[in-house]
Amino acid sequence: MGKQPLKRVLADNQAKAIGRMIRTSPRKLNLVAQSIRGKKAEAALAELTFSPKRVAKVVKKVLQSAIANAENNHDLDVDDLVVTEASVGKNLVLKRFHARARGRGAGVEKPFSQVTIVVEEKREEEPQKKAAPKKKGKAATKNQTAKKPAAKAAAEETA
Repeated sequence: MGKQPLKRVLADNQAKAIGRMIRTSPRKLNLVAQSIRGKKAEAALAELTFSPKRVAKVVKKVLQSAIANAENNHDLDVDDLVVTEASVGKNLVLKRFHARARGRGAGVEKPFSQVTIVVEEKREEEPQKKAAPKKKGKAATKNQTAKKPAAKAAAEETA
């Protein structure tokens, strides 16, 4: 008697990776996560590689892990991956104190955070060339407009 396996939360064309215990505040981490949301995986990796933010290196590792999970565990095509979700959450907070004047102390909080990255395979289909509608020449439009008054004139003559 073992535990029942958990049902898969994500769709079949999705994979995810979670980075926990990242030593930065969620607010700072969200700035980096915001820069990769909705981008193709290749473009997101390039964005993180050249980002000046320190935490971008950690987010890049998590993104690479999500891409590896997609490729190895779910047999998805790496070239078609898009970052659909990059969410940031709070984690542990280290509480320290800072010595102040007259024997007092002030609280210092050192927050940790976590990031969850979900990549999804979206195939870019080549746009099929639609059959261009036949362009009507000026003569055809003149004939159509000429027919309408002639028809009206014929109807008036019979009446």
